[in-house]
Amino acid sequence: MAKIKTLFLLLLFNMAAFAQQHVLVEAESFTDKGGWVTDQQSFVVIGSSYLMAHGMGKPVKDASTTVKFPSKGKYRMWVRTKDWAPFPTGPGKFTISIDGRQAGQVMGASGDDAWKWYDAGVVDISKEEINLVMKDLTGFNGRCDAILFTDALKFTPPNTLQALNDFRHKVLHTSATPKDAGQFDLVVIGGGIAGTCAAISAARMGLKTALIQDRPVLGGNNSSEVRVHLKGDIDKNHYPKLGRIVREMDNGDPGNGNPDASEYGDARKISIVKAERNLHLFLNTHVHKVEMKDKKIAAVIGRNISTNEETRFSGTYFSDCTGDGTVGYLAGADFRMGRESKAETGESLAAEKSDNFTLGTSNLWASLEKDTVSSFPETPWALQFSDEYHIDEARSDWEWETGFGNFNTITDAEKIRDHNLRAIYGNWSYLKKNKPEKYAKRELAWVAYIGGKRESRRILGDHVLTQMDIQEGKFYPDGTVTATWTIDLHFPNKENSKYFEGQEFFAGTKHIRVAPYTIPYRCLYSRNISNLFMAGRNISTTHVAFGSTRVMRTCGMMGEVVGFAAAVAKKHNTSPRGVYTDHLGELMGIIKDETPPQQTLQNPPATK
Repeated sequence: MAKIKTLFLLLLFNMAAFAQQHVLVEAESFTDKGGWVTDQQSFVVIGSSYLMAHGMGKPVKDASTTVKFPSKGKYRMWVRTKDWAPFPTGPGKFTISIDGRQAGQVMGASGDDAWKWYDAGVVDISKEEINLVMKDLTGFNGRCDAILFTDALKFTPPNTLQALNDFRHKVLHTSATPKDAGQFDLVVIGGGIAGTCAAISAARMGLKTALIQDRPVLGGNNSSEVRVHLKGDIDKNHYPKLGRIVREMDNGDPGNGNPDASEYGDARKISIVKAERNLHLFLNTHVHKVEMKDKKIAAVIGRNISTNEETRFSGTYFSDCTGDGTVGYLAGADFRMGRESKAETGESLAAEKSDNFTLGTSNLWASLEKDTVSSFPETPWALQFSDEYHIDEARSDWEWETGFGNFNTITDAEKIRDHNLRAIYGNWSYLKKNKPEKYAKRELAWVAYIGGKRESRRILGDHVLTQMDIQEGKFYPDGTVTATWTIDLHFPNKENSKYFEGQEFFAGTKHIRVAPYTIPYRCLYSRNISNLFMAGRNISTTHVAFGSTRVMRTCGMMGEVVGFAAAVAKKHNTSPRGVYTDHLGELMGIIKDETPPQQTLQNPPATK
């Protein structure tokens, strides 16, 4: 009898577990985001995008969505959020309402800077469809990852990355099989200047090309989201053909952090890409998985940063233009991050010892003069400034930069951006309060919430460019892109370090001028992943050499070369390395403009 009772209880328990009903609402999937913005920069850390109330001190418009429930009844509500500036508590306060009534407590000011689930109590769902609203209370970057309703009132949602990802898939009924985007000759991941130029170049050479970008705009650091001007010359080329596509992308020089978003030509960049017959554009898609076969990349999988729909892109060749070297890293490509030592490279500018020091990330900002006097909130949670030290500027330039080895520019991207925001808002609050003669009628017009990265991973190729290559002007047989920028290695500003030791947000540099030099093609493909190209700041260089190669016009020309090389590789059914070993003359002929582009892909052989 006891055994029967035990079995009966187990059966009841299993039935109850099976009957649990979870309704998961990803914040980024709200149908009306109001004034909230989608941030995907920390996908590798939290496994998701999230919504953020980026109002520069003024509450943003509500975000709202309709949520359907499988049945009426009592549900426990959980909210996944964090306090981004817990000093001791931050300003990112927001509330959540169901059909016009606030549910749970004020979120975002717990004093805990870790992403986690907060219990918002039990709510009574009286109808099967409700209106869910997120209300920002401050305009200071409150954020929400997801909202969960569960009728298992004692259930606690998982918080570790893998368990949470599994839970998301299960509850959202995400298909285990991603949507198939098709087969491409070249898949370019990363829609900055380098990636966009690579994709256009390949498409114009006749390749069926996919361009995947994790934001709604192209241009990367040169987009309206980051607003860094293009640098590096395209008119000093040994091969004048290089730079023609870069010139198309170039919207002039609006400077850094221009308050006029239109100066950066987002729509123009997209229109150029969409005009290409062989080019397929996929915006808002974050690539987070790689499929390998025979030590080659077979496909990449991207997730839409708002809908969470996954798409699979298979290809013959891939080009990592992500800046972070994301695809190479996922594929197992050899890479380096940080500084090499003098003993390793023989470079006079190298560090005495190798370390994790990298150039930082910038969040630029600008203010505008208005007709009336305005105020700005007190910011006790921000960095604190004084008469002795503050930055007396109406807009930023490149020097507003955080990183320098104190933070990992990939895994700490959110912390870096938030530190930059604490510096911007703290300094601005000081200026508004203490320098009214200059700033009383000024208002913040724009603050970047997407960080403009300089340095992270560098994928290693068959050649690693060094300081000596640059300063000695070595001209290798596969020298392609002509680079002109100085060796420009940033470091913390000394005065900033004095007042914010270990928390620097302001940079200095020393420009070491170089004569124009060429970047070998061997720096543009992986040495151990046989079908992987790269272009942009993640190419094969030392940290010192990277200081010169990283500027965007130079990176764009790298992309052009990758497009040409992929066409040659496709034509001869060979690898990126095979282009160098067996078909370099043909590649250089295209770069020198000696080979008509339309002849390059005549009668290409079948691809294995």
